[in-house]
Amino acid sequence: MNGIEIAALIAAIAFAGLMFFLIRLVQKANRVISNVEKTVEEANHTIQIVTKDADILSREVEGLLVKSNELLADVSQKVATIDPLFTAVADLSESVSDLNLASRNLVSHVGTIGKATAQTAIVGRVGQLAAKYMKKNKTQTEE
Repeated sequence: MNGIEIAALIAAIAFAGLMFFLIRLVQKANRVISNVEKTVEEANHTIQIVTKDADILSREVEGLLVKSNELLADVSQKVATIDPLFTAVADLSESVSDLNLASRNLVSHVGTIGKATAQTAIVGRVGQLAAKYMKKNKTQTEE
């Protein structure tokens, strides 16, 4: 074996080693690409499910909004119906307050009149007793 044959043998071994590593690199790249394809398929499947769920949710939310609007309209109508009642209750409350004030004034006035009447009654009673006493004294003096 001469130098050229040895060099060719070394080159062939180096080429075989290089090919071995290139084949390994291509196999790893193939596995990575295969995993990426699986991930993309799973992502597409997940996107389809999420899109389907989002459509269902959007329809449910739309129905909920419609019902909420109907409920709000119903409540607004009922509040408008009850509003005169609240006005009447406010007027009644004001009238009761006025009546209460008038009752207090009447009681105060009656109390003042009652005191005056009591004083007049006492004076009248004293007058009656005095008249009786005078009559009694007059009859005793005449006798």
